Amino acid sequence: MTAAACSEIERAGGPATGGDPADPVFDPRLLRHAFGRFATGVTVITTRAPDGRSVGMTASSFNTVSLDPPLILWSIRLTTPSLAAFRANSHFAVNVLAAHQEDVCARFARPAEDKFEGLAHRPGLGGAPILDGAITRLQCRVWARYPGGDHEIFVGRVLDVETIEGDPLVFHGGALHHLAPTAALA
Repeated sequence: MTAAACSEIERAGGPATGGDPADPVFDPRLLRHAFGRFATGVTVITTRAPDGRSVGMTASSFNTVSLDPPLILWSIRLTTPSLAAFRANSHFAVNVLAAHQEDVCARFARPAEDKFEGLAHRPGLGGAPILDGAITRLQCRVWARYPGGDHEIFVGRVLDVETIEGDPLVFHGGALHHLAPTAALA
């Protein structure tokens, strides 16, 4: 690590409080900005609530974990109203949005009585909705849940996979983006 990189890290941290005195406290805006420098795909995670309602939310906190067994993870803020529905169902679906689905991203990022009204979808395993047009659809069973600070982390075992051709919707720096064509890697 270069001296400049160490200096940058030191400027990002603040005085330690509580817990381990070596743990820095960060300005939440700086930390959010730093996390936003990592480009991610955009997903809509869905499930079926105990009362039969379809539930979904936009999430960029999706990642692969393992090929054997096939595991993925995502996280949900503890204050999100739909958390109880995700905790109550043993299944959920990850719908990876295509570049043309900015409207779907916005729909599931905002509170609404019925986010699925007028949207083409079908029920998947455990009743978790599968969205038409998503470039990847993973149907999962909850493998484990873990505390993660102000979030809960869901690890899912992939039970079914569907993909279609298309470019992904990308989130970076607090905004949605589209990939620019590049040369293929050898």
